[in-house]
Amino acid sequence: MGDYLIECLTFLLRWLHVVAAIAWIGESFYFVALDRGLKPPRQAEPNLYGESWSVHGGGFYRKQKYLPAPLQLPEDVHWSKWKSYTTWMSGFALFTFLYLLSPRIYLIDPAVAAWTPGQAVALAVAFPVLGWLAYDGLCRLLHDREDMLGAAIAGLVLLLCYAATQIFAGRAAFLIAGAVLGSIMSANVFFVIIPGQKKIIAALQRGEAPDPRPGQRGKQRSVHNTYFTLPVVFAMLSTHYATAYAHADAWLVLAAFMAAGALIRQFFVLWHSGGRAWWMLGVAALVLVGVFAWIKPRAPAIVPAAAAPSAAADTAALPAAVPANLPAPDSAAVLPLVAKHCAVCHSAHPQLMGAAPKGVLLDSVEQLDAHRAAIGRQVGVLRVMPPGNLTQLSEDERALIARWAGQ
Repeated sequence: MGDYLIECLTFLLRWLHVVAAIAWIGESFYFVALDRGLKPPRQAEPNLYGESWSVHGGGFYRKQKYLPAPLQLPEDVHWSKWKSYTTWMSGFALFTFLYLLSPRIYLIDPAVAAWTPGQAVALAVAFPVLGWLAYDGLCRLLHDREDMLGAAIAGLVLLLCYAATQIFAGRAAFLIAGAVLGSIMSANVFFVIIPGQKKIIAALQRGEAPDPRPGQRGKQRSVHNTYFTLPVVFAMLSTHYATAYAHADAWLVLAAFMAAGALIRQFFVLWHSGGRAWWMLGVAALVLVGVFAWIKPRAPAIVPAAAAPSAAADTAALPAAVPANLPAPDSAAVLPLVAKHCAVCHSAHPQLMGAAPKGVLLDSVEQLDAHRAAIGRQVGVLRVMPPGNLTQLSEDERALIARWAGQ
């Protein structure tokens, strides 16, 4: 019952996290589009920077922006903050239940780094903190040099991709890289954007002219947030894309996808102000297609035992080639191996979690045959199962499963 309740809780947290993220990103995208689409006001008014008209829901809307603020504080002001905070808090809670409480399964891959569970958890918690401190330091140091700051942040993201994939298991590495950027986005709201807005309001309440600098810093961080958005979304969805995080150069794969996401976002940012930089969309598409072609997995070399040695002469570059002297096993022969190494999770009564991941059960020959192709891909081609090789599947055993799956 305890495992079932945890499963229910993680589902609700996942649901809350996705809904809050949709609301936060949607509002962020809307304000970016609004800000980029502002036109000079038709009627002069003190501090009125620009305005925009739109039609929606059967009516017309007139939006106006004041810099640094209107002369008089409005009675009712909408704050854009709780969607951000809810997204971060629900995401951290979900990360805690799924990853931090099961570090041996999700965080550690001995082939990457043989951390203890305590070390892996400490590193996973430290990454967002260190990421924020490094990013915030760059912003404070280079706040008035936009080009240099942009290049420095890009370098920081590249370093993040590399460091995460050298420390954590592939799936966790991608997720943690996204969590660092997501934490930076939420910290921007909490530590910079909202406090800056509060300073402006406090000045208006005192009857003083607001200092424009807090608003300018908040605008800079808001712009950074919009470019982080699509890279973060990819990192979160990548947990369902083992081909990417299982690649030998996973950090480059992650960096390439993030760069494509930032380019796509820039295309739409320019679109909102009337620009049509189609070349950006084209470059992003080329990057994505190139990465898909680059990381396409190739099946292990399945060489019949009776084949001549020359039959395998062109398979040297293929991953995990299956030794030619191994017999081709049937499903009944593979079942004990699967029971030992896979059924600790993929079973009607798993030992390591409350329920089998994705409902995949491997307790019988029939279930084994139904998932033959997926098993071959996850175990023999991508080599991401068992996670972190937790159950110590040997290379001979992996080759045997690959040979069975490739019959």
